[in-house]
Amino acid sequence: MALLSPSLLAADFLHLDRDIQMINSSEADWLHLDVMDGSFVPNISFGFPVIEAVAKACTKPLDVHYMIERPERYIQQTAKLGAMMMNVHFEATTHLHRTIQEIHNAGMKAGVTLNPSTPVSMLEDIIGEVEMVLLMSVNPGFGGQKFIENTIDKVKRLRKLIDEKGSGALIEVDGGVQGETAPRLVAAGVDVLVSGSYVFGAKDPHKVISDLKAL
Repeated sequence: MALLSPSLLAADFLHLDRDIQMINSSEADWLHLDVMDGSFVPNISFGFPVIEAVAKACTKPLDVHYMIERPERYIQQTAKLGAMMMNVHFEATTHLHRTIQEIHNAGMKAGVTLNPSTPVSMLEDIIGEVEMVLLMSVNPGFGGQKFIENTIDKVKRLRKLIDEKGSGALIEVDGGVQGETAPRLVAAGVDVLVSGSYVFGAKDPHKVISDLKAL
């Protein structure tokens, strides 16, 4: 059974409290926060004022995904908000090992994210240090994109690397996760599903969450 981390990016920002209460009362495991800076990705999402408000209202652990340059600048701020997981892009931080150490020292779990074009082999020397690897199954920066099919094989390669290295890292996938792609991802070895539009755009999001959790 996969963990589910609905993406706040797809929520109704005019009614965030309502949508967060929906997540609180659902079977969702975490809440996924996509933070974008308009530089690393061609979009801007939300910053610390919104994250702080969400952290106060949400009863689920916060799964914070930084799609920003030099995310190490915000480790202490993220920790103060009570985030469970801080996820940084392999492509966005020069000294990844040091950043992971600092995330751990701040009391959080550390995740590393790979863009669609970044091979899993780049993680060989760091896979034993992280609690999670997030594979982007769309190009980061926008919600509602079409799922990149190569992600299925990429998950399998990552699962093989994790097993070979004896790592305990979870595999998370973000982008185009819905009723058709989710079962294939779980079958390939995914531990955590991030789903945005498919959850928040549903007529009955509780049922959609329950169905994804049952995979």
